[in-house]
Amino acid sequence: MTIFEKIIAGDIPSYKVAESEKCLAFLDAFPLKEGHVLVIPKLPTDYIFDLDNQDLSDLHLFSKKVAKAMKSVIPCNRIGMAVIGLEVPHAHIHLVPIDSVEDINFSKPKIEVDSNRMLEVSSAISQAFQKLD
Repeated sequence: MTIFEKIIAGDIPSYKVAESEKCLAFLDAFPLKEGHVLVIPKLPTDYIFDLDNQDLSDLHLFSKKVAKAMKSVIPCNRIGMAVIGLEVPHAHIHLVPIDSVEDINFSKPKIEVDSNRMLEVSSAISQAFQKLD
């Protein structure tokens, strides 16, 4: 069982920002920037391109809504998106608030964000997500 499956099951706590029947979005515990979100399908699939067309489409459309919510509450130029696929054997999309391409450089050291701030950011994104249609 992957760490993401444990998060989905509620066995590991997370800073959830959004959830649908098929997808879950939560703050990355080891972010590149404050507000870095991971979006995962609830269906445990290692490689994102092994998802069937409908599940892949659902994941991307859900990510789009999460990114819009993020952009509305986090000061940044854009929400960058990356699919690396090597860190955890469960498909996932990184959504990262960016002002330059260097902000989404995964070779950079991760930042530490205080747990109270993580809660504030996740709550703000969640509230913005709920207001979107």
